[in-house]
Amino acid sequence: MCDTLIALGNSTDNGNVIFGKNSDRPRNEIQLITYMPKSHYPEGDMVKCTHVSIPQVKETAAVLLSQPFWMWGAEMGANEYGVVIGNEAVYTHEPLRNEGLLGMDLLRLGLERGNSAFNSTKIITELLEKYHQGGKCSYEDSTWTYHNSFIIADSKEAYVLETADDWWVVEKVIDVRSISNGISIRGKGDFRREGIITHAIEMGYCKDDNDFDFVTTFSGSHPSNILNPLSRGGKSRLLLKENIGKIEQSLMMGFLREHDVGICMHGGLESTGSQVSELKRGGNNSIHWFTGSTLPCLSLYKPYIFPIDNQNVLKSRPYKNQNSDWYWMRHSRFIRELDKKVLKNQYLSKLEFIEKKVIDQVKKAVLKGQNINLVIEKSNNYAWEKAEELIYL
Repeated sequence: MCDTLIALGNSTDNGNVIFGKNSDRPRNEIQLITYMPKSHYPEGDMVKCTHVSIPQVKETAAVLLSQPFWMWGAEMGANEYGVVIGNEAVYTHEPLRNEGLLGMDLLRLGLERGNSAFNSTKIITELLEKYHQGGKCSYEDSTWTYHNSFIIADSKEAYVLETADDWWVVEKVIDVRSISNGISIRGKGDFRREGIITHAIEMGYCKDDNDFDFVTTFSGSHPSNILNPLSRGGKSRLLLKENIGKIEQSLMMGFLREHDVGICMHGGLESTGSQVSELKRGGNNSIHWFTGSTLPCLSLYKPYIFPIDNQNVLKSRPYKNQNSDWYWMRHSRFIRELDKKVLKNQYLSKLEFIEKKVIDQVKKAVLKGQNINLVIEKSNNYAWEKAEELIYL
């Protein structure tokens, strides 16, 4: 379960693209902010993804990821070229495979190998067709598998990529868009895998070319053209559409903290990590905000910028063992007890004050033309220092 939102520059307050995602996972599954620098590999090298290995490329981009601790892939992230990707679990008529690349692996591969939204989209679809998607998607539940949808964006454009096993359809975003946990592209999309309509007809999913509608054909659902404010997908789209021209990073953070329909999800599945990115025009100095902790409503967003120098990250790799010293775990233990304490309002008040201070510092630095990398580095360390203090109230 997840929600990914995007607002292109024609819909934001300053012309920059604003991206946001909550990663909804089993509530005890740790999610870490990790970093892998630009890397070079010898000819014939292989990369070991979560369940399968595939040929490595000669060079991979630097990537900043929000990564479930046990897997190679990531739920969301950004690369040094200003590309961001978020994925969603979806279910279709097509069978689920026991082995293949996870959607999270495809996401990371798209970031490591793509220098634009279009390029990353093309890379993911090619890898999907060649190596398939499949395998367990949960650390504790080996039966949890699913297909994936993605929003892939850079500072100029964004794409929705939705899959049904190895089949895929892409829609180019016009202004604002969101995806949740169901395929959502109507009609034939803007481009699609060759042969998908023939396959659908042969499988009996649709009658003919004119009858093909990706949502209905591959899921059997008959979605309304009216957005449902009581669903996460409908609510997220409405929040975006109602705020066209006003959307900026703070507002996107507010969308991801929404509780009426559970965009900020609590329960057995919960929002275990969150990301908001402002993709600057020209592709340089994009700023990425990550919680690095569960439940965005009770978490502080911390700023990051490439190159990732002296900013708080862990090495990007699968971790076999959980570490009780990880901030995610200590924050999680703290908030589990927070409702039982009279400190909750004090905690939330301080969190709001600190986050606003950090955001204002960054905005001021941009307006004044200050060294934004140095400001982000200092703000990142300040935000993490204050986040640590908050959980020891």
